Amino acid sequence: MTSPVRAAQPSMQVKNSKHAILILLICAFISCAWFIIPNPVIVVALALLPLGALFVVNQTFWFVSLFVLFSFFRIHEAFSVLYSLKIPLLLSLGALAGLSWHILISRSLKVYWHSSLTWMALFWLLVIIGIVFASNRGMAVASFKGIYWKIIIMTLAITWLVNSQIMVKRMSLMIVITGILISSVALFNSVSGIGLVEGSRVTIGRDLGSMLGDPNDLALVLMFPLAFAVSLTMTKQLGFVRVIGLICTVAAMAAVIATQSRGGLLGSLAVFGMFGLKYIRSKVLLFTLAVIAAGLLFALAGISDRQSGGAAEEGIDASAMGRIYAWQAAFKMALENPLTGVGLDNFYVNYFYYSPHWDGLNHAVHSTWFGVLAETGFVGLAVFVGLIISLLRTSRTTISKLAQNPTRYSLYLHANVYAVYAGLIGVIVSGTFLTQGFNWPLYILAALAISSARIVQNHSQNENQNKHIKDT
Repeated sequence: MTSPVRAAQPSMQVKNSKHAILILLICAFISCAWFIIPNPVIVVALALLPLGALFVVNQTFWFVSLFVLFSFFRIHEAFSVLYSLKIPLLLSLGALAGLSWHILISRSLKVYWHSSLTWMALFWLLVIIGIVFASNRGMAVASFKGIYWKIIIMTLAITWLVNSQIMVKRMSLMIVITGILISSVALFNSVSGIGLVEGSRVTIGRDLGSMLGDPNDLALVLMFPLAFAVSLTMTKQLGFVRVIGLICTVAAMAAVIATQSRGGLLGSLAVFGMFGLKYIRSKVLLFTLAVIAAGLLFALAGISDRQSGGAAEEGIDASAMGRIYAWQAAFKMALENPLTGVGLDNFYVNYFYYSPHWDGLNHAVHSTWFGVLAETGFVGLAVFVGLIISLLRTSRTTISKLAQNPTRYSLYLHANVYAVYAGLIGVIVSGTFLTQGFNWPLYILAALAISSARIVQNHSQNENQNKHIKDT
């Protein structure tokens, strides 16, 4: 009978031979490069290239996560010293290279499907079809090439890469820490009077043309880490992490107040309300606290002092009327284009043709639901609502499974799952005033909802298999 050690020797020899050949090829490549381009800097760079490739392959999760955080939170625009370094571009190259290797070559990344992904894929398909029939195809294509295709790829990447409880922990902490950074910049700008809109509403990177230069968009960004921060703060036995969560909660809430965004305040109240439902048994007490909190927040935010939408405007204020006109325009766009809408990022340029009131300027839609309706039609809105319902059901199911045996899973997974659920509710509520249908928050929450459900499902299956093996 052949010894196992002897049987393993040929395969080890073949493996060592392959490594030796690879090393010789690399040395030959560097030698040829030296003869062709006798520049030591280039040769050193080529010599380090294999190490760089190995680093990218081994750290794909970090490249994807950091790219998403930089793209969504606009960190390089909040800290202008980073702006010229093109960090998002470098991270995107590393993320795409790592994903391509793991999916196409090594096939080490487990690709799976989920019912919520079906809804999402169908919505993406409708968006792409809408681009073909867009009223301004060039603008729709530019928006897709600039942002939306990245959202699609990175949503799938997060879904498949966040495949363990330690990955969930890392993602939650990164979101909260980034939330502290952006909130700090917003509060600094508010105190220093930098980039204020209407004299009082804080922004970030307005001089750079940043997305955060709009107070409503800044409120949307700040709202995202709030759910994760509150969840970590409310989770016992996390030690110093609870302190980090509390710092982010206070800073993000203060920064949302400084934006004076009604949508941001409503979304934040919804997030706190979900945690109130979890920890406060008396619904009467919860409702009373919610009414008091709403009054205090709107008073602290100084909504009545805003130049647009303030108490100085009689009747329905100009801000509210602007939204009503925009929503009417969105509905008319959908009536005329019920199957495809006017196309991605085409609401603004079509406002003049569909609005019942023209004041000399085009306006944004300021609503997730009417934005999706206008740009993808009634079919797109129906699929979008189906996606939201699917994600809520997925999160609820995951929460129920965690509650059945809470000690089986890490505290970070518990905190993440409820944060995602509260975040989705925040998106639904704030969607009345904030445009989120084609932006990062919903899709990141969707990816984390699906990946968390997968982690819990796999954990349960493994435990059942182990139990079955023991019984037999």
